[in-house]
Amino acid sequence: MRLLKQFVPVAVVAFAGSTVMGAVQESPLLTLLLGVATAVLAVLVYARVVRWSERRTPVEVAAQGASRAIARGALIGVALFAAVIVNIALVGGYRVDGLGSPAGAAGLFGFMAAAAVTEELLFRGILFRIVEERTGTWIALTLTGLLFGLSHLFNPHANLWGAIAIAIEAGGMLAAAYAATRTLWVPIGVHFGWNFAAAGIFGTEVSGNGATQGLLHGVTSGPALLTGGEFGPEASPYAVVFGLLLMVGFMWLARRRGNVVPFRRGVTATLAR
Repeated sequence: MRLLKQFVPVAVVAFAGSTVMGAVQESPLLTLLLGVATAVLAVLVYARVVRWSERRTPVEVAAQGASRAIARGALIGVALFAAVIVNIALVGGYRVDGLGSPAGAAGLFGFMAAAAVTEELLFRGILFRIVEERTGTWIALTLTGLLFGLSHLFNPHANLWGAIAIAIEAGGMLAAAYAATRTLWVPIGVHFGWNFAAAGIFGTEVSGNGATQGLLHGVTSGPALLTGGEFGPEASPYAVVFGLLLMVGFMWLARRRGNVVPFRRGVTATLAR
């Protein structure tokens, strides 16, 4: 019940924000403003329902240090995607074919901010955190990572390999980022930096949603095995490898800080119930 009490209100905000942004997608300024507003409202709703259902202060979204944590995460996300796209370019799978649209990039900023915040609140702030309490960190990371990957199967041009890649490089990596820091701001920053770099900077497809107009007019070509094909660079083996390496790094940090919750005895019986 606690999971539902938290998940449903945040999901309603995410759905409403996505619907409204879809209606004004031709206006980059409105998309930017509504995206940021959706992100802020989602955090406020999350904080409120956690206080109500758990009788505690939601320190994982504390205002103090939020901007620095988001900035650190965003830099990691941008650097991670840049490393992927550079490797794809080196084998001839990506090229810049002129400049894109600054206005389009501004709209994508708002859209990606809303997506990163709402998805992190739902998958890491609620699902991962609550499942981790019952099963331990590694099982929670695996289960919620798989669920995160499968949720992307509903996207246009989605495929099973793309969902598996997302589960590893994003679902597992972002959960590890939360485990290492115990703040949602870092995974939110990483998630936003990755998505905005993909669409808003390099102009590539994001999770099968189609090419977008970012700061650069990027063109991907060549074998889908290397470039990710219609799903985008997230389905590239480079993305999986780099995401997996970052996940390992975050989990090493989590273990060093004593943030890894051990496997719970009797967890099999708990899950069966």
